[in-house]
Amino acid sequence: MIPLQNPATAAEYFGRKVAFTTGPVEVSHFIEAGEQMVLVDVRAAEDYRQGHLPGAINVPKEKWTTAPGLRPNVMHILYCYTSTCHLAAQAAHQFSLKGFQVMEMDGGFEAWKENDLKVEKGDPLKHVA
Repeated sequence: MIPLQNPATAAEYFGRKVAFTTGPVEVSHFIEAGEQMVLVDVRAAEDYRQGHLPGAINVPKEKWTTAPGLRPNVMHILYCYTSTCHLAAQAAHQFSLKGFQVMEMDGGFEAWKENDLKVEKGDPLKHVA
């Protein structure tokens, strides 16, 4: 039997989820609309070079303390490998403690590719300010 949940608790949970997550198709629309944001790929540099979201910067775990390329008062949309990868959520926690605006893209880079969205390739050093 599926247990019943408290609707008020569900409303609180999903309200927070919607506020702090987005999907790959929505991110693609943000890019197309020219929204002011920073796309942050937290995967390893070699994986980033093989393919990443257009315009994304690469901030792998070893650079989280310095957070290169992050900007104040701009939304940062973070992503990692897959829906079961927690690197983006961990990075979002770290960056929010530093005062940055953050959201996580559900599904990671795999979900981006599954939706046949544009992939960019190249060196992360060209993208990090």
